[in-house]
Amino acid sequence: MSAALQSSVLVLNQDYEPLNVCNVRRAIVLLGHGKAEVVEESERLLRSFRDAFKVPSVIRMVYYIRRPRPIARLTRREIFARDGFCCQYCGTKTQDLTLDHVLPRARGGEHTWENLVAACRACNHRKAGRTPQEARMRLRSKPARPRATLVTIFRRYLENHPGWRIFFPGAAARVS
Repeated sequence: MSAALQSSVLVLNQDYEPLNVCNVRRAIVLLGHGKAEVVEESERLLRSFRDAFKVPSVIRMVYYIRRPRPIARLTRREIFARDGFCCQYCGTKTQDLTLDHVLPRARGGEHTWENLVAACRACNHRKAGRTPQEARMRLRSKPARPRATLVTIFRRYLENHPGWRIFFPGAAARVS
């Protein structure tokens, strides 16, 4: 029963724009208080002592929630996703990547989008505490802050819930 309550539910704003993802327990509370309505249900059943009902998969808020524009967070996973899980020095596609500071921190390099790239262990070791020019290594692309879109923010959920893609314009083309 606890596994059913911990599964993911997509929360949409009143205008059907994705807001966030919550667990089933939170979704049921929102539904019970009349703050949300069910848009889609999953095939799973949630049973109580007296009743059984389908677990919601997508809910929509009854009122509009204003929120700030999303920004991309600086995390390892987001750096790897920005670089396509590909070493920015040799081009090797792998899941075993490390973060590399283009200008090493020991030489004044900052921990920013513009100074971090994904690198395989061999290239990171080869570059060591030098700049790419000193190590005679070339970057495949210039690192920059990615634009935060709904698809990039919800990417990990869209991989596991393909039915949610209809609520993300252009998601089918970008996430596969």
